Formats: sequence, C-alpha cells, structure tokens
Amino acid sequence: MAPSDSSSYHSPTDIITFIGVPLAVLGVLPILYNTAVTLNALSRIKRMLRHSRLTALTRSDVVNRVIEVELPRYAVRPMDRFTDRAEYWTLSSHRSSIPGGSWTTFNWRTNVIGLITQRVEYADQLRQPQVEIAFDELVSYLLDLGAVPDAHGWRLLRSTGLWTPVGCALMTSPDGKEKALTIAPLDGSDGHLSLAVNWAGTWTTRDSTQLPPYWVRLPPPRKVAVKAEEKEKEEEEDGTAEGSGKAASEAGADHSSSSLRKHSLDSTRKRADTNSGLPVTCQISSEGIVTALCQMAELQSTVNLDSLYIEHIRVRAHKSNGAWFASAATAYGTTSQTILWNYKIPDDILSFSRRPTVPCGVLVLLDMVDESETPEWSTQTDNRGAELDAFARRHREQVAAMQAEARLPPAQRAEAARARMMKENEQRLQDMRDKMRLEEQQREMRMLEALQSPRWDAKRVAECGLAWLKKNNEVLEDTDVKEVVGGLLHRMVLDGQFTTTMCEMLDAWKAWAENGGMRKSDFTLLQDDKASFAYASLLIAMIKDTTTAQEGTLSLDLQECLRLWRNVRLG
Repeated sequence: MAPSDSSSYHSPTDIITFIGVPLAVLGVLPILYNTAVTLNALSRIKRMLRHSRLTALTRSDVVNRVIEVELPRYAVRPMDRFTDRAEYWTLSSHRSSIPGGSWTTFNWRTNVIGLITQRVEYADQLRQPQVEIAFDELVSYLLDLGAVPDAHGWRLLRSTGLWTPVGCALMTSPDGKEKALTIAPLDGSDGHLSLAVNWAGTWTTRDSTQLPPYWVRLPPPRKVAVKAEEKEKEEEEDGTAEGSGKAASEAGADHSSSSLRKHSLDSTRKRADTNSGLPVTCQISSEGIVTALCQMAELQSTVNLDSLYIEHIRVRAHKSNGAWFASAATAYGTTSQTILWNYKIPDDILSFSRRPTVPCGVLVLLDMVDESETPEWSTQTDNRGAELDAFARRHREQVAAMQAEARLPPAQRAEAARARMMKENEQRLQDMRDKMRLEEQQREMRMLEALQSPRWDAKRVAECGLAWLKKNNEVLEDTDVKEVVGGLLHRMVLDGQFTTTMCEMLDAWKAWAENGGMRKSDFTLLQDDKASFAYASLLIAMIKDTTTAQEGTLSLDLQECLRLWRNVRLG
C-alpha cells in the first residue's frame, strides 16, 4: 500500500485550531460591537453635554452597554430685576437641547441641591434633571416678561391637580397663540407639579420702566389749599420755635446739643416732606407687604430707591394693621396693568366688605346724607302745636290774673303782682326744663330709630363719605374713590399714627358688624372722628368692588394654585 500524502494529513491540533479560532472570533464580536456602540453613545452624550454647557461625570460599562451620567440638580430663582437688569430681560445664550432642560431658556440664579445618576444605553435616553423653583416666582417672572395666564389651564389645574393632562397651557405668549408654560410629564418630579417653559425673545413685551407683578405704585395725595387761619397758626408756631431757638442761643445753654437736635429735626422733617410728595411703590407678597420704596423717578436704567419703614403695616397675628393695608393695597392695585393675585384677602374681611353694615339713619345724624335721600326710618314729631297751646293758656291765665289784681286794693294789688310774677318765672323755668327733657327724649328716640334703620352697603356709604370729604375741604372736588384710596395708602406707609387711627376705626366697624349691629358707643366714636370714618368707607368700598369683580374668575384659580403648590419642578 502506497504511503499517504503528508500534505493531506491534519493533526488534531490543526483541526482544533481551524475550528476554535473562528469560534473564538465569533464569541468576541458581540463584545467588540457593544464596545463600539457604547463608545459611540458616550461620545454623543459628551458632545450633548458640552454643547449644553453642563458639567457631568460619565462612566461606561462596555460589556453590558450601560453608561452612567451623574448630573447636578439645581434650585433656581429669577435674576434680580434691578441689579441684574441685562440678564433678567434677555434669554440665555446657551440653551440646552437635552430633554428636560427647557428651564435653560432663561438666565437664573442657581444653587446645587444634589446629584442625580442616570443609567442609559443610548444618547436619546438622556434627560436633564428638572430644577426646583418657587411657583409664585416663576409665574411672576413670566408675567413680568409679558406672558398671559390661560384661564382654562388654571381652572383645570385647580380642579384636577397632578392629573392635569400633559401639555395643558398655564401661560401663553402675549398674542395668545403659543404656549409659554405647560404641564410636563411627572417623570422624576418626586410627586411635585412638573412644568415646562418655552419663550422667544420677540415675546418680551415689557421692560424695566414698567411696574413688576405683585407691586403697586401709590401716588402722593394732592394737597388741599390750607385755610388762612391754619396757615397763620403754622406761621406763628414756626415764629415761636425760631424765637425760642434764638433765646436759647443767646443764653448759651446747651448750644451745641440744641444745634444738633435742631439739625436732626430739620433733616427728618425735610426728608418726610420730600417722601410725602413722591410716589411709593410697595411689593405685596402672599404674606403681606414685603418692602416699600420711595421712588424718585420712573424705573429706568438708573434708579434711586430708598427703603421705607414698614414695620407698622406688616401682617402680624396680634394686630390687624398689616391685613387691612395688604387687603386695601391688593384691591387698589388689581388692574389690567398691575396684577396683585399673590395676596389672599382674609375671608372675614371679604365677608365684612360685602355685607350692608351702616344704618342710613346714622349717616343722617352724622350729616353725611340728607334725610330725604333715605327710606323713611324715623317718627316725625312736631311740638309746635303743643307749644302754641301752652303759650295761649299761659297768656289767658296772665290776663285773668291781671284783671283780678286790678280789682284789689293798691296794697294787695302790689303783693298779688309780685306773687304772679314769681309764679310766671317758675312756670317759665319749668316749661324750659320740660322742653329740654322732651327734646332729650326725642333725641334718644331718634338715635334708637337711627341705629335700627335700614343698612347700606359699603359702596353707598363711600359715596356719602366722599361727598362729605369734598364738602369739608378734606379732598379736592375732582377726585374719585380710587385716587383718594391711593393717597390714603401712601399716607399709611409714611405715617404710623395715621395708620393706627384708620385701622382702629376699621376694627371697630368690623366688630359692630359681626356683633349684631351698631350701638350708641359706636355712633359716638364715629361722631368724634367723622373724617376717619369717611376714609375707612372708601377703603372698604374698594375691597368690595374688587372682590366682587374677581369672584369665580381667573384670579381666584391662580391664587389657589399658588397656595397649593409652593415649589414646583421645571424641566
């Protein structure tokens, strides 16, 4: 048998090599593929992060095709309207293209509050963490830029809460055609309300010269011409003070300290006079007044603002001054230009302002309205007939007595005349006492009937109060309720004593309204200070008109939503 060809002979080792190497290569291919895909996805993720200017830590597992991305989570606030003017009104130059990063449309003040690690397989799965922001600050910022609240969206959010459909618009562009603030998916929101924002530079319709939301501008009251007597009295007081100052300087007693006190007093008076003639801008938050600024000019590129003392009008548990001021300022400032939906007027003040509480007869007694303009409420008494009868009877008695005296001897006649005159004098005194007693009884009866007369609401009372103020030269003839209320609030900011007087009158009014009606002591209080009562009626009327107009409208829905969700997630 011929020997076999050596080239056709393969050893077991060769066979194992021929078969094993291809199998090994096939086994490594998935790992190589996973490595290539993972590195490609990691490269895209890094490019996305670099393009969005995000700092993140990335780790990859090429075997399992898993990429870990560790991103910071922020709490953000809008830029300061005054100090960061350029950033506040312009959009961010590096918006994020990663889903969940819509908040990077604007410039924010940021603060890192944690880290979030995401495990993704593809670059498209990467999500930018939502930021945490105060809901009222977000809404205020968008309103300041010119966004318009969507009534349907806020009503739906108030009624359905977290079940509000994704994409529902809460704010729109100024023309109402585009969505500016919408409901976002709840992914990663940890049970918070999730929102997304969208804005274009051309949508910004407001600027720094306009008043921010939740701020109200209070104009200084127009001064009424000072009467000649008051002016002379003020000049006399100034002359007396000046003379006292000269006498003290001539005596040389405490000259330096007197000069310092006089200089301090003059500067304080001058500053108060300056502030009283300038507008005051107040920021009203959900907790009441936050700050008050004396505004030298319009809010332009250069501002000169002085902070004012406001402790006497802050909302406090033991005093009602802050609640009254914030309620009246909210009512005054709620217009199409200035939106003060942040502060919720207390329910007891709302219900009080809506109820008729002032008897119309009391307004007649206070000389604020003519009785002919009120419904019949008093018993008409006429004493002239009784007085005429009494006069005729006294005259007849006097004639009869004088005729009887004429028949008496001269000595007895003189004695009888003296007795008659004494009796007539006593009778006249008694008649005077009876008349005064009757008039007092009639006044008491009229007072009781006035307290029980039909009650008028705040609007009618304010009309009477404004007419009385004009009649008594307290305000100018061409002023209306809103202008007078603005001047009142302006004065309340600057004058703590005046604020105390006004709030005490409002508290007393509210107390008798809640305790069954006005009493005689309440009438005495009004009679002693009619001006404060007239001014208070204007404040209550302003609150009543505003709350009636807003009942069941967008403002209440927005206000309730801001109360329910203090902080939201924006992404």
